[in-house]
Amino acid sequence: MLIETETTPNPATLKFLPGRPVMTAGTRDFANPEEAEASPLAEALFTLGDVEGVFFGKDFVSVTAGPGSNWSHLKPEVLGILLDHFSAGMPLFRDAAAEEEEASDVEDDPEDADIVAQIRDLIDTRVRPAVANDGGDIIYRGFRQGTVFLRMQGACSGCPSSTATLKQGIESLLKHYVPEVTEVRAV
Repeated sequence: MLIETETTPNPATLKFLPGRPVMTAGTRDFANPEEAEASPLAEALFTLGDVEGVFFGKDFVSVTAGPGSNWSHLKPEVLGILLDHFSAGMPLFRDAAAEEEEASDVEDDPEDADIVAQIRDLIDTRVRPAVANDGGDIIYRGFRQGTVFLRMQGACSGCPSSTATLKQGIESLLKHYVPEVTEVRAV
C-alpha cells in the first residue's frame, strides 16, 4: 500500500492520502487526545506526542504537528501508523455514533430557511471542495442577522492564511451570491 503526502498552506500540517476512502460521509476533526478517544486511528496518532491535531476527510487524513516538531522525524511515524491501520482494515471509529457531525453553534431562524439553503449549497459545492484540496474543511455552524458562522477544521484551523481565506475568499463569494450575507465569522 502506498500513502502519498502533500503539503498544505499550513506549514504545521501535512495531508496523507491512503488511496482509499477515509470517511464515508462528512469530516471529523480531533483537536486533542481526549476527542481522539472515539477513533483508534486518531488516538494512535496522538500517542506520537508531537501531534497537535488530526483531521479525517473523504479520502485523506491531515495531521498537524505541534510547535517545534520536525516533520522529517514525525512523518515516517505517522506513515507507519496509517499504513498499519489501513492495511489491517481496522475501523475508523469505536462507535458508529462517533462519526456523526455535531449540531450548529447558532440556531437558524426558520424565516431564513431559503437564505440558509443558499449559503449551505455554496459552501458545499464551492468552498468545501477547494478547502479539502488543502487538507481541511469548513463547516456551516449558523446564520444570524446577516452573519454566517463557520468552523475551520484540519489544515485550515490555525493556518496563517485562514483569515484571508475566510474574509477575502468565502465572505466575498457568499456576499456576491447571497445579498443578505453581511459578514462571515469563524467560531
